[in-house]
Amino acid sequence: MVDKNQVSGGAKELGGKVKEAAGKVVGNDRLVVEGKADQLEGKTEKNLGKVKDAVRDQIH
Repeated sequence: MVDKNQVSGGAKELGGKVKEAAGKVVGNDRLVVEGKADQLEGKTEKNLGKVKDAVRDQIH
C-alpha cells in the first residue's frame, strides 16, 4: 500500500523539477533554487512514506 506521504512527496518533487526548469528558461536563479528545495522536500517526504510503509508491513 502506498502511503499518502509517498504520493504527496512525488508531487512536490515533480513540481520542483518544473519550477527549476522554468527558472532556468527565464534566467531566474531564485526560481531554480526554490525548485531544487522543493525537490529535496519531496524526496524527503517520499522517503518518509516508504519508511512508514516498511514499519506498517513489519507490524502486520
